[in-house]
Amino acid sequence: MFQIDIDKAKGQLANLFQAALNGEIIIITQNDQPVLKLAPIVQSEKRRKSGSAKGLIWMSDDFDQPLEDFHEYMP
Repeated sequence: MFQIDIDKAKGQLANLFQAALNGEIIIITQNDQPVLKLAPIVQSEKRRKSGSAKGLIWMSDDFDQPLEDFHEYMP
């Protein structure tokens, strides 16, 4: 990671883009304050697959029945 002033960065955009594509993180500053971050977007290696948990999750037949412990709170 390195920092560069915005005025200097204007003349080096192609080089900065290439550095970011190579994995470098570039912080662009203005008046010694960071204002922009140039970094590569990391793609997820694995996409989620719908239905991948099928058969792993089950629900009891009486899941929506009131619990005996709570009868005194029920109307």
